[in-house]
Amino acid sequence: MRAIYLTGFMGSGKTTIAEKLSFELTVPTIDTDDHIEEVTGKAIPDIFASEGEEAFRKYESQSLESIPNKNIIISTGGGIILKEQNREFMKKHGIVIYLHCDPEEILKRLEGDSSRPLLKGDNRKAKIESIFSERLSLYREAHFEIDTTNRSVSEIAEEIQDIIG
Repeated sequence: MRAIYLTGFMGSGKTTIAEKLSFELTVPTIDTDDHIEEVTGKAIPDIFASEGEEAFRKYESQSLESIPNKNIIISTGGGIILKEQNREFMKKHGIVIYLHCDPEEILKRLEGDSSRPLLKGDNRKAKIESIFSERLSLYREAHFEIDTTNRSVSEIAEEIQDIIG
């Protein structure tokens, strides 16, 4: 089985759905953010604070290319699609599935979550809407798109299994 890359905005359900698919398909899952933290020994917010977003994006690309791309589910960070090299790598080495979620739902899902460096400060709603609209066309370069808004993890996992056959 080729790698399954789950992309989407923060809070779209990538990690949760990857874990469900991993269980159902009996293949491992790796979260690129967790992999970066493991390799660097630093938490994502600390990388942003001490080295900046550009350094984090470099770690993201390195992580993506070092993870196996057979018999695995990979949940990616929300911004991994910002670099064309990452989008091309994922399309070449696996099946890319964009998990779409409406910004209003994302705002609800991320309420109380203070671990997101890009959402620090006031007016989270405006930040989510701005970042979401900047990235949407890049997310949509995926092989497939699934709307996760108001859907259960089981429904989404079942749809992905239908896609990959």
